[in-house]
Amino acid sequence: MSDAANFPPDWFSATYAEARAKFMAAAQAAGVKTGSYPHPLKGPDGGDLATDIALLGPANAKRIVVISSGTHGVEGYCGSGIQIGLLEHNIQAELPADTAILLVHAHNPHGFAHDRRVTEDNVDLNRNFPDFDQPLPGNEAYDEVHAWLVPGDWDGPLREAADAGIASFIEDQGLFAYQGAVSGGQYAHADGMFFGGFKATWSNQTIRALAAEWCVGADHVALLDLHTGLGPRGFGELIAIGPEDAIVRAKNWYGDEAKSMTGGESVSALVQGTLNVGYEQSIGSATLTPVAIEYGTLPQEDVLQAIRADNWLYLHGDVGSDAGQAIKKTVRDAFYGDDDTWKSDVWIRALEVTRKALAGISAE
Repeated sequence: MSDAANFPPDWFSATYAEARAKFMAAAQAAGVKTGSYPHPLKGPDGGDLATDIALLGPANAKRIVVISSGTHGVEGYCGSGIQIGLLEHNIQAELPADTAILLVHAHNPHGFAHDRRVTEDNVDLNRNFPDFDQPLPGNEAYDEVHAWLVPGDWDGPLREAADAGIASFIEDQGLFAYQGAVSGGQYAHADGMFFGGFKATWSNQTIRALAAEWCVGADHVALLDLHTGLGPRGFGELIAIGPEDAIVRAKNWYGDEAKSMTGGESVSALVQGTLNVGYEQSIGSATLTPVAIEYGTLPQEDVLQAIRADNWLYLHGDVGSDAGQAIKKTVRDAFYGDDDTWKSDVWIRALEVTRKALAGISAE
């Protein structure tokens, strides 16, 4: 397919099970090497869950571009569609010498299947990589707002009081300060939002295992982790993460488009315990250049409210009720633009960024 804009919308799926089947079928049709890491739990339909792999290019490539989806579960609808598109678009025909693309489908398959952002442990996977042998990071700002984020009711006086507390916090300190307090990651409240966990989750361990199996032996690994929920609708901001040398490389590869979370450059607040640590610690002596692609959906206040509603639902609500299903739709809408314009925008951007990653890593 020569024109990136002319894409089949059915690259994107309505369920995790459909997305997984399409991904594996596209990988088989492309004739590439595949692998799977089965999850111990099942999906809501009783179906199997797994983190699946497709390797495009030589198995012993010295340069590998990892393109991963579903770190935040429900965000996998976007990432899966992009990965299927790369397979069907035949991106492997564009690979430079001694370079491969490793597609990792659904870092967090349980969250993807259940339309949740978190893992089965209520853990935000992209906060789950601190050093658990050391005292866990504190987040005093989150401690201040936690009780307001998890009210005992969703349509009553407790919610009203909590909303008033949040509104007062935002009025006093600003929306970005509230976003940072809530989304930066916290390790004290297992029932709360953006909880980084008390130990490594199944997905954390699986990321380390797949990185060790598929990337060891490479000299350089680039990571493109696909996300949704921040920024202008349909636009993919590049967020450079990791140590300073990795951020410098990312800015060399992607130019001014690569934004750092430090200094207020990015739409993202400063985040701790990110998954690039798991890759970096598992790929041997290879150099890692990690970037997150963050595609906008709805206004930030709406996205945070959807996460808050989902958290309340699994603490206090009934998922099968009408109210529960309404919340589930709100969450899905917050992280997936289920219209052809949005899908086209994210696909074109993904193809552009993939080509820049291939060019950048081949020049190292």
